[in-house]
Amino acid sequence: MRIPLIVGNWKMHGLLAEARALAAAVRAGAETLNGREVAVAPPFTALAAVREVLQDSAVALAAQNMHWEERGAFTGEVSPLMLREVGCQFVILGHSERRQYFGETDAMVEQKVRSALAHELVPIVCVGETLKERESGQTLEVVTTQVRRALLALEAAAIRRVVVAYEPVWAIGTGRVATPQQAQEVHRWIRNLLREKAGEVAAEVRILYGGSVKPDNIDDLMKEPDIDGVLVGGASLDAQAFVRIARFSPARERE
Repeated sequence: MRIPLIVGNWKMHGLLAEARALAAAVRAGAETLNGREVAVAPPFTALAAVREVLQDSAVALAAQNMHWEERGAFTGEVSPLMLREVGCQFVILGHSERRQYFGETDAMVEQKVRSALAHELVPIVCVGETLKERESGQTLEVVTTQVRRALLALEAAAIRRVVVAYEPVWAIGTGRVATPQQAQEVHRWIRNLLREKAGEVAAEVRILYGGSVKPDNIDDLMKEPDIDGVLVGGASLDAQAFVRIARFSPARERE
């Protein structure tokens, strides 16, 4: 059974007071949720404060990125040990903004995935195509390359512990969203890629959709059989909107 996962990526938003208030509102709204997991990913400076707010709640803590080394002369980086110490359970890796603005490669993402798993963090591995790539019919080719380079060198037992997030770059922060059918096509493709390597373990891997997810499109997205949750950007900064997304309907088991 795949338990749906709803993750809010706050990106570079949230001074401490703002982060505490948002986390408290999400905690209150998620208290009665059943049959799904919820997590939020504040900026690094707010992780400790948000952990205090979320302690003993149903909302998990995620980080937005990490280095693959435990320690060293890597100015400006954060290690998996640091994330574990502050209480993170998840870490977002390979987000398109990291790839586009900071030059992250598939090889770097693979190193980060291995390190996250070694340190008992659940990696949320992002893949997705640009608008140019979609319009030229390269979507599945691009996604295949990203998935294979980041994940398919792992053993099946490790793949079982990974979450994949399909985020079409052209839909992130643009207000545009892939139709449920477009998203389902790519999610099914990703699951089949994982099945080539990991066999039936692929049926256990959660594949999230990200890209302008909002309260008015979440229910239709979650009806698709291979969409197991969402990675939410802008709407996660509005507690009411994010909680509504987490309360998607219908709730159903995914096998």
